[in-house]
Amino acid sequence: MSKIKGIYAAGMSIFNDDLSLNIDKTILHAENIIDQGCHGVAIFGSTGQAQLISIAEKIELLNKLSKSKYKENYIIGTGLNSLVEIINYMKIGLSLNLKRFLVMPPAYYSYGDKEVIEFYSKIVEAVPDSEIILYNFEKLSGYKFSIDCIKKLVERFPKQIIGVKDSSYNLFENLKLDNFSILPGTETKLLKGLEIGCSGIITATCNLTARLSRKVFDDFNLNKKQTQNQKLIDVRNTFDKYNLISALHTYCAQENKIYKNILPPLSLLNKKDENELMEKLKNLNFTNKSLLAA
Repeated sequence: MSKIKGIYAAGMSIFNDDLSLNIDKTILHAENIIDQGCHGVAIFGSTGQAQLISIAEKIELLNKLSKSKYKENYIIGTGLNSLVEIINYMKIGLSLNLKRFLVMPPAYYSYGDKEVIEFYSKIVEAVPDSEIILYNFEKLSGYKFSIDCIKKLVERFPKQIIGVKDSSYNLFENLKLDNFSILPGTETKLLKGLEIGCSGIITATCNLTARLSRKVFDDFNLNKKQTQNQKLIDVRNTFDKYNLISALHTYCAQENKIYKNILPPLSLLNKKDENELMEKLKNLNFTNKSLLAA
């Protein structure tokens, strides 16, 4: 049985006009997504601009997140390259009873499976009470997990290495492990993944597709006819034509201007792309009102 199962959003971070992290509204946004149907939210993943946010702000958010009514529903992204900082950050999370972490291998440097196993071994040895979801996203880290690497990590640390977010998509069809969660990084692979034994998804656009994604997930588990999967795929494919973070913030800013705040070097969509995105979603009869942080 999978340790993590369901629809998870890669949560967005909300910023003030001075580009400081608005902690209360970031948490409110995550809570609203769960209210709309997500089983949980991954805080400070790539969609949450984690690599661009200061450690101090991340720690402050963890302290408040630990008091959230949905504290059991969060996965904490580290969004860090430094092994020491990752370990220290995870220790703080654990001290607040936040124990599940999404950890990507460091960016910039070149390395292979052997070095990745050593990297995660150091983390587990330092924070043995943690539960880690591996983050497989070659486009961002420069490294793509092999099946053999994951099997070795799980064999060595079965209590700590509990799943993988597969955003490179080389694993979800081929990796088979008991008691291990496999979660593709897009709604387009939700139903197919469920049919071959995956646990669910962790995706950026679940910030907006929580209801649709949950409907597809629940209908699969209830053996009901699928009525919303194609629409879900079409919405995701529409967002995939643009930078996801830019498109999400641009879309959300239509209802709440605070979403216009985005950390450089990221930016909102230009006006042409914004109009195009909104028109395509309108043609799909897709809207998502009252989901966003107040």
